Amino acid sequence: MKFRGKRGDADMTQGVVWRQILEFAVPMTIGLIFQQLYNTVDTIVVGQFVGKEALAAVGSTGAIINMLVSLSSGLSTGATVVISQAYGSHNQQRLHNAVQTTMVVTFLVGIFATFAGIFLVSPMLRFMDTPEDVFASAKQYLTIYFAGIIGLMFYNMGSGILRAVGDSKRPLYFLIFSACTNIVLDLLFVIVFKLGVAGVAYATIASQLLSAILVVYVLSHPGVPYAVDWHALKISVPELQSIMSVGLPTSIQQAITSFSNVFVQSYINFFGSSCMAGWSAYNKLDSFVLVPMQAIAMASTTFVGQNYGAKQFARARRGVNVSLGLSEIVTFTLGVIAIVFAPLLLRMFTQDEEVLSFGVTFIRTITPFYLFNCVNQMYAGALRGIGKATTPTLIMLFSFVGFRQLFLFSNKMLFANSFLGMSLAYPSGWVICTTLMAIFYRRSILFRSPEAIAEKEALAKKKLNQEG
Repeated sequence: MKFRGKRGDADMTQGVVWRQILEFAVPMTIGLIFQQLYNTVDTIVVGQFVGKEALAAVGSTGAIINMLVSLSSGLSTGATVVISQAYGSHNQQRLHNAVQTTMVVTFLVGIFATFAGIFLVSPMLRFMDTPEDVFASAKQYLTIYFAGIIGLMFYNMGSGILRAVGDSKRPLYFLIFSACTNIVLDLLFVIVFKLGVAGVAYATIASQLLSAILVVYVLSHPGVPYAVDWHALKISVPELQSIMSVGLPTSIQQAITSFSNVFVQSYINFFGSSCMAGWSAYNKLDSFVLVPMQAIAMASTTFVGQNYGAKQFARARRGVNVSLGLSEIVTFTLGVIAIVFAPLLLRMFTQDEEVLSFGVTFIRTITPFYLFNCVNQMYAGALRGIGKATTPTLIMLFSFVGFRQLFLFSNKMLFANSFLGMSLAYPSGWVICTTLMAIFYRRSILFRSPEAIAEKEALAKKKLNQEG
């Protein structure tokens, strides 16, 4: 039985591949841009109206925040894969069970992340060797942020459910509304009420809570197969196992990677608050350049998940190839813009010349390597889409944690923590990850299924006949 929701969902098992990828990815790209505006506006406001120490404080907290947020985003990936497979195979009972399970798990993980985050703030900042002129502001920002983190988690999970059924537009509308609210509250709390770093933290959690309320409201409407039934909320063990089999490895990989980035931040902190502020400004531009690639990777995961559920392996592979081509073109274009206009773009965050110098160096050293990220993210998304999350998890742990930390340690021991060596830590991990991900993607079931083997034999036969 073919089923379809009343509002916004999309069956990706039929139709023009590139058009479906774009129709999904474009709203996702816009949504991710607005999502990035949360912390970016925070850094712009504190950088321009509070000072470089405040900019360094807000910017240096990303690794700690991501360490716990990865719990939510990883499980969201697991839920997206399971729900997209159920939707693609038209299994309404499995779809219903997966949605209810997802909402219960989100609440439990949100409670854990709130208390764990607040408890870890001071130890993690000390672990990163955060300079004293930054420490107090960073602690204040993180404590407030984690107190309201459950709003972000419900938004991520709810959006994951909608994306799994092909709806990337409504999450976009909610993000636009809440991001605009965040901008207004940032300016109000910092400029008018003079709350400083605390003001941008309060603005962020208030805006995230609004987006969570909106997405949960949409999912609460009956009449669609993926609706949340508040009277039937429970954990379905089979669906929980399926979600965890994909989401838990992804969560662990992202959490460990974020934890390793705490080490990376400590190497950056070695160069002082100006370098920290420059790194913070670079990271904000970096996040915008990588947004289309991330959106296309999410589109690819949903596309592969639905077509894998429908056992259309050749179509799934075409979706991955189209996604890779689109991401390379867009990322290359944005990368060139970032490199050429780096000094001008960075002035949005600060006017301090030393901070600007560090930021420009980071951009022009690291950005050319973004094309490697396109490959590893598309292939990782495809592997998760077929339910094989362990492979990309292990590859990314090795590349982004083990190899990167070894690279940084070697740079410290052999070259006295040279600035260039420290700057190349991320690109080196991306290159290793891309190489390994390509190998394992080519060995996946998408290339070993009876359909794929028959297609390969047909192509070989056709080539042989042409040569004959």
